Order: sequence, then C-alpha cells, then structure tokens
Amino acid sequence: MASADLRQELNCSICLNIYTDPVTLRCGHNFCRVCIDHVLDTQERSGVYTCPECRAECQERPALQRNIALCNIVGRFLSPRPDQEETGIFCTYCVDSPVPAAKSCLHCEASLCDKHLRVHSKSAEHVLSDPNTSLVKRKCSVHKKILDYYCTEDSVCICVSCRLDGEHRGHQMESLDEASEKKKEKVRNVLQKLTTKREETEKRVQGLQERKREDQEKAADVTKRVTALFRDIRRQLEDLEKRVLSEISKLEESVSLSVSHLIQQLEIKKDELSRKMRHIEELCNMSDPVTVLQEPDTGDLCDTEELCNMSDPVIVLQEPDTGDVCDTEDIERHDDQVHGVGDLDVGLISGTIHTGLSDIIKGINVWVYMQEPADVILDVNTAGNYIHISGDMKTAAESDIDQNRPETPERFQIFPQVISTDRFSSGRHYWEVEIRQSVWWGVGMCYPSIDRRGGHSGIGDNNKSWCLCRYDNLFAVIHDSKVIQLPDNIPCERVRIYLDYEAGQLSFYSLCDPIRHLHTVTATFTEPLHGVFYVDEGCIQISGESGAGINLLKHW
Repeated sequence: MASADLRQELNCSICLNIYTDPVTLRCGHNFCRVCIDHVLDTQERSGVYTCPECRAECQERPALQRNIALCNIVGRFLSPRPDQEETGIFCTYCVDSPVPAAKSCLHCEASLCDKHLRVHSKSAEHVLSDPNTSLVKRKCSVHKKILDYYCTEDSVCICVSCRLDGEHRGHQMESLDEASEKKKEKVRNVLQKLTTKREETEKRVQGLQERKREDQEKAADVTKRVTALFRDIRRQLEDLEKRVLSEISKLEESVSLSVSHLIQQLEIKKDELSRKMRHIEELCNMSDPVTVLQEPDTGDLCDTEELCNMSDPVIVLQEPDTGDVCDTEDIERHDDQVHGVGDLDVGLISGTIHTGLSDIIKGINVWVYMQEPADVILDVNTAGNYIHISGDMKTAAESDIDQNRPETPERFQIFPQVISTDRFSSGRHYWEVEIRQSVWWGVGMCYPSIDRRGGHSGIGDNNKSWCLCRYDNLFAVIHDSKVIQLPDNIPCERVRIYLDYEAGQLSFYSLCDPIRHLHTVTATFTEPLHGVFYVDEGCIQISGESGAGINLLKHW
C-alpha cells in the first residue's frame, strides 16, 4: 500500500505517468519538463501563464528549475529492487492465494515466500537468489547445473562441469561476482559518458528552447510594431485621401462658380440679343418705309447682314453708322474670361499627393532602417583575361577571347573573376545582380588580400571569401572550401547581397515573388570587404536601381 501511495505522488498531473526530468514552478508544483513546456507554449498566445495544478498566474513565462531531489527519488523508485510486491513474482507453493516471493532457489527452480523459505533446505546445492522468473537461464543448458563461473575467452557463463570436463577446460575463468563487477565498472563508465552527453544535450535543448522563446518574443514584438506601423500608414493614407478629395472638391466648386457666373452673364446677353433680334425682325417686316426710317438708332445691334439684304438703297444709306456693331472686343473679353476660369488643377492635386506620400515615407524611414543600394563598380584591373567588363563597369561576361590585359599583382590569373572598386569596412549595405544565360556563376564578398594566382584563389575556395554559387545545376554557399548545399529549385535570375559589417552577417536573397532568404553567413570580419563576381558563361550585371517609380498621373 505504501508503495502504491508513493507511486501516486510520483505521477505528473499532466501525462499521469511517473515524472521524466521533473521541474518545479514558482508555486511549488512539479511536472515533467516536456509536459509543462508544451502547456506553456500553448498559453503563450494569451499572454498569461498559469499553473495546471493551482492556476497561479504570472505575466512572464516562468523559469523551470530542475527538481534534483525529486529526480533522484524517481530514479531510485524505477531502479530494480527486491520489493516483491513490485516484481510481481509470487511463491511457487502458495497455490491458494498468491504471496510475494522473498527468494528463488536455483536448484529447485522455484520461488519461495518467507514462510516456505524457513523450511527450505539449507544445503549448499540449494542456491538462493533474489526473486527471478528466468530460473532456467541460471543453469547450464548442457549439464543442468548452476552457473558458477564466467569464461573470459568465450564471454559466457558456465557451470563447474564445463570448467573441468567441457569445452571450456583450460580457459581463463572468473567468478560470476568478479566478472559482474568488472562489467558493471565498464557499464558505469559508459553510463557516465552517456550522462555527460545527456547533460550536454539537455543544455543544448534548453539553449534552443531559450532561443525559441527569444525568437517568439522578438517576432511578437516586431508583429506588434509592424501592425501599429501599417495601422498608422492606413490612417495617414485615409487622411491624405480626405485632404486630396477635399482639395478636388474645392477646386471643382471654384471652377463651377466661375463657369456658372459666365453662364449667367451669357444668358443675360443671350436674352438681350434675342430681344434685339425680335425688334430687327419686326423692323424688317415693316412695309412702311417711313416707319422703318423713324425707328430709333440700331447701331449697337451688331448685325449687318440685314442691311446687306435690304433692297431699298435709300433705307440702307439712311441706316445709322454700325461701325461699333461688329466690334469684337466683347467676344475677346468673353473668351478671356472663359480661359481665365481654367481646368481642374491636376498639377496641384498631384503635388498634394506627392508631398503627402513623401511625408508618410519619411515617417516609415524613422522606424524601418532603409538605405539606397550601393553603387558597386567593377575594377577592371582585377579582372581575369577571360572575362569581359562592360564600358560602364556594371557587367561581367564570359569571354572566349583572351583580353590580353597586363599581368599585375591585382589581377586574377586563373579564374574568370573580378572584384569591385568599392570597399566596405563598416555599416550596412546591399546591392543586386542579375544573372543572364549562365548556369556557372558565383557572387559574394572577399578581402583585398585574397590570393590572385594560386589554385585556391577561386571565391569560396579560401578563408578570405564567401560565395553564393551555382554549378552542375546545384546551389551552394561556400567559404574556405566548406560547402553548404541549398535547395536546387531556387529561382536565381536576380540576387540581393546584404552586408551588416558590425554584426558580422552576409546574407543572400533570391528576388523572386516573394523575396526568398537563401542563407546568412556569420563571421567576424577582420578586413574591408569587396564585392566579388565569378562567371564561366553568360553574364552578371549589377543592377543600377532598387526599384521603379510610379507615375500617379499616367491614367489621367
């Protein structure tokens, strides 16, 4: 009963099994490390951690302290013991009800309880041992005698007959206890090594778990900041949209008022002209010449066609002077007013949008570190003779023709390589390259002290260069001839190289859609770094710009 109660106390409340690597929370409750880690991982999203036993809460992920005492208790509990109730071996002679065995007799091949043990034979041939279910294995399979010796030459347990008359006669022998102790010593040494390795592995697991937690915390923080950033960008864009729409509305209202005023003036003018036209029509329809001639002066009617159509020359000649009737000043003045109103000021709208977007971008740059792409120029003085360099020093192409460049200490003599004139000894920089019609190429960075002549002067083949390359339809990152294989399905027509000198990081990205991180090299840089390029066929071109602009008015 006591053993059952103890076992109950050694059970983890999560998995309901005996503790494995027990750890303790601040509240004092114990759990298997793996079990509580899993529970804390699931609670991480809520931001509150609780004990599965007492529900004690804490805002930060609790540190897990290994319970050494409990770990030792579990180890002792699980180790082999002469506890008959736990072994499940019962007395052979207690047939009415099972009674736990206290010993087993190797000679009788039977297990005995305390009662039957007291009356059991005490002769030497009746060898007693701890309760055992495999008593047959404790006897020689040939002579059916108890195993007493260990043959070191054949590594088997033997009986006395095997030693004296059998095939093991003359062999080196040891007693079972002596051989057992030697083997235990070896096993203890192995156990010590395994324990050390397990502790090292445990430390690595804890380190990786800590790294995982740090990455999760960092990701959560970045997610929070990015969410806030885009929320602010959306708010600013909405404000800019309202401002631009309001500006458009004001411009439309101003133009509409001006045009409405002109329309009103022209309507008045039209009514006046209609009135005059009716008067003239009435005049033209008069048959009495005296009445026509006695009509008031019509010199401002601005219509000479009626005069031209009159058949009576007297009436024409007696008509008042119409020199100001056809004066075009009113028409020109009207045209000037129309042109003065103008169209909707698209330039003003575009300027408002551009200024607003620029302000938003400036705000983003405060949060997100951004820099222009480095203007990397190839140094023709370092180019091998079977690589062609373009006039703008931006393209390196494979050449079947020897370029016959002068042999200098700076020039690569064996490989079709070239390095940049630019050197980077601090800060963060990036540039992009396009690979065209080439399946043998390499891009990366190198120290200026890289060998230019020897067999190990190829980029990546020494400890002074780092290279992303493609060869034999394989992709890899190489440094000091050590190859890190990459997946073979990478779209690499355009590659970005990113350097953070102080952090000691050199990263490669494939600029597909979406952008894909290929590999990051971590090193302690001891010299300035130059861009370096290898091309065995096709060409590599350094991109001249990081992106294309947007013409906001191209559809207007």
